[in-house]
Amino acid sequence: YVGEIVQAEKEDIIEPLLRGNEVILLVEDEPTILEMTSIMLENLGYTVLTAVTPGEAIRLAGEHNAQIDLLLTDVVMPGMNGRDLAQNMMHFHSGIKHLFMSGYTADIIAHQDVLDEGVNFIQKPFSAKSLAEKVREALSRNH
Repeated sequence: YVGEIVQAEKEDIIEPLLRGNEVILLVEDEPTILEMTSIMLENLGYTVLTAVTPGEAIRLAGEHNAQIDLLLTDVVMPGMNGRDLAQNMMHFHSGIKHLFMSGYTADIIAHQDVLDEGVNFIQKPFSAKSLAEKVREALSRNH
């Protein structure tokens, strides 16, 4: 099933300007979404580090000597939310950019006070093209 989705997404034409070669730390507690999103990002040219839990993400960030350019994380996860994880990442990679994702809308997330207004956000489910656009936007944005 995941292979079919990824193949369909791969067949979509993604503009070269939306591709990249940066390092992305992807944190998602749902294994199927983690795998699908990782494949989408790799197909766009990114190097992807994956973690199923915020704790695993923090460990990976501490062990990864090279710069991690973007934290792409689910907002609502067991143990720690995406905003707190992003703040923790600053200790390891001070220049890291953030892109938050959720099955909830941005309005609901903001209303629950889990994310600040104006942060980079993508709502699940998303296409490879919308993911590519949001990742480039997040990487190009100043903090």
